[in-house]
Amino acid sequence: MNSAVETKKYSKEELLTMYNMPLDKLLEKSSEFMTNEVEFCSLINARNGKCSQNCKYCAQSSHYRTDIECYPLVDIEEVKKAALESKQNHASRFAIVTSGRTPDEGRDFNIELEMIKEINKIQGLNSCASIGILNEEQAKKLADAGLKRFHHNINTCRSYYPQVCTTHTYRDRINTCKLVKKYGMELCCGVILGMGESIEQRIEMAMELAEIEPNSIPINILMPIPQTPFENYHDKIDEENVLRTLAVFKIANPKSVLRFCGGRMRLSDENQKLALQTCVEGIMVGNYLTTIGKEPHQDLEMVNSLGKKIK
Repeated sequence: MNSAVETKKYSKEELLTMYNMPLDKLLEKSSEFMTNEVEFCSLINARNGKCSQNCKYCAQSSHYRTDIECYPLVDIEEVKKAALESKQNHASRFAIVTSGRTPDEGRDFNIELEMIKEINKIQGLNSCASIGILNEEQAKKLADAGLKRFHHNINTCRSYYPQVCTTHTYRDRINTCKLVKKYGMELCCGVILGMGESIEQRIEMAMELAEIEPNSIPINILMPIPQTPFENYHDKIDEENVLRTLAVFKIANPKSVLRFCGGRMRLSDENQKLALQTCVEGIMVGNYLTTIGKEPHQDLEMVNSLGKKIK
């Protein structure tokens, strides 16, 4: 998070006006808050599938008959190997990601704590985790284990959340974000674009994230998964509206690092580069949870071609 930048609280009307500016003018404004660094992070999908929640975008939900491969928690050695590989690919952060509503859904929480400690032993690599909705005891144990950053998306705005998931609430997610901050961990909290939300609701996302003040805002663009309720949502957002949303997010959250995550391959290479020049300062390198990304060397080449440095 860039603490030197002054944050201004914008009204919904102000942000909506900016959203509808000529695109070049909007991107020019968002670029005012950019640094010349790009931060790489990476993850391991440490437990996959059989999730009890009914998030309509997700291949891992047990409510839908997707063709996903399900597997229990991987062993610690596999996590260490993946973490070392991510460091070789210039990542400075490495995340353990598991399916499920809570860390205890697979009764694996104590093992996950040990995984975090092993990541912390790797010099130059910061530990992250995305393991579900937390209670107070779990948040404290994660902090005690030395977890640097916890990832927990709001996914969409409060007003649209019931259209995305009904097995937990927007408030559940906000409560987890508050616990992460209470126990001194950094917060990574972002969204999935293109799930049928309106432009006004994208503005609401920007404002709600500004209230949360995450260190990092991961930006996902929906990749519709067959057999999920959103399987036909290919046309809910186009590239220009992705760029407009990113720019408004950066203006509303100038201290936060916007990070390309799942679904960025829906953007052309040209628009990925344009975003990295004007509003995005982080990339999740390698593959994602259930979708494919770029090869790490391709991201490195792209960042170098823009004259930027790897943080």
